[in-house]
Amino acid sequence: MTSVMIGFAGLGLLFGFIALGMPIGFAMGLVGAAGFALLVSLDATVVRIGVTAYDLATNHAIGTIPLFLFMAHLLFASGIGRDLYDFAARWLGRRRGGLAMATIGASSGFAAVSASSLATTATMGLVAMPEMRKHNYNASLASGSVVAGGTIGSLIPPSGMFIIYGILTETSIGKMFAAGIVPGILLALFYIITIAIWCRIDPNAGPRGPRYSWREKLWSFTHTGEVIVLFALVMGGIVLGWFTPTEAGAIGAFGAIIISAARRRLTWAAARHAIYSTLKTTGMIFGILFGALVFNSFVTASTIPLHIVNFVTESGLPPMAVLLMVLAVYFVLGMVLDASAMMTLTIPLFFPLMMNLGFDAVLFGVLVVRMTEIALITPPVGMNVYVLSGVVKDISLDKIFKGALPFVVADVFHVALLIAFPIIVLWLPGL
Repeated sequence: MTSVMIGFAGLGLLFGFIALGMPIGFAMGLVGAAGFALLVSLDATVVRIGVTAYDLATNHAIGTIPLFLFMAHLLFASGIGRDLYDFAARWLGRRRGGLAMATIGASSGFAAVSASSLATTATMGLVAMPEMRKHNYNASLASGSVVAGGTIGSLIPPSGMFIIYGILTETSIGKMFAAGIVPGILLALFYIITIAIWCRIDPNAGPRGPRYSWREKLWSFTHTGEVIVLFALVMGGIVLGWFTPTEAGAIGAFGAIIISAARRRLTWAAARHAIYSTLKTTGMIFGILFGALVFNSFVTASTIPLHIVNFVTESGLPPMAVLLMVLAVYFVLGMVLDASAMMTLTIPLFFPLMMNLGFDAVLFGVLVVRMTEIALITPPVGMNVYVLSGVVKDISLDKIFKGALPFVVADVFHVALLIAFPIIVLWLPGL
């Protein structure tokens, strides 16, 4: 068998293991190690595994993961999810669909401190769904806004997917964080516009909420101001070059401790839970990254990326057509794979091709992360949908998927805008 045939056989075996339920990190590490040993040698494989483990353990960028996760869990314990929703509801709730818009706004804020789409969906499901149902919101609109708002977590830094992409491609994580800010804000506006159009077509879908005075609106800021300041300090410091992403994570974690203590919600039980959850999630991410890096070595040794680059170059297709084809592959894969699996499986294949065609690594990273997050609300996988279904058990999956569909359309327009105007992504990193 040629190296390319071995490479494709390895990919097929990997998909088979994933279909059987094997953890993605373990499956990638097993196939990668076996394939690399077959293509190179067993001794080289042992050395490669040791070098990969050492490089991963000593990579300073990895430090951003547990630090930002610890910050998120502490702020979650301090009740930031409800505070952000109350703040947004007081400012937007009076409009038709205002509570759904407030869900999008609160999801954007919570995503900024949680770095997790699934955590954002679970939190907003617990906080926002009861309020919207109390005000007789259409079940599809209410659930659709919650699951769609959760996907904003991929773009609003500190995004875990940006960290994984940066490590896999050796792209600056600080630049990736900066690149996600403007597209993230723009995506939230797209979702709010989608809700406004929905309620214009069907006014009963999102009835007006209660009216609040200016004093009540301004007073709501007192419960969220410190978190907004912390986020501005962490992200602003990265963009302005005051500190690295790892240092920003340390500042964010320390700030979360201060905020939680000031709110008198930093109990020993909350601290233990935050530490345990941080270690558990970090271990999972480390396992995925280790397996992905071992698998990357196998894919590179198989020369599959080189053959793909040569094939596309000789085909004469314009770079934009190739990019659209790659993004279409992500959209299809999103129907059967979760975001982390897509990212770790495809980056070794597509990243060399995109760089050879002259695309910017930061721009491609934002587009890839956006496409993987769209998968969180598309059937049949749609992890955000299943998370919300677990939180709100009396709303059927088909109603939630139906509610997510208009937001998927908004996602398509959002991705098209980023492709047409790359400056939206590259402006802040360029500073």
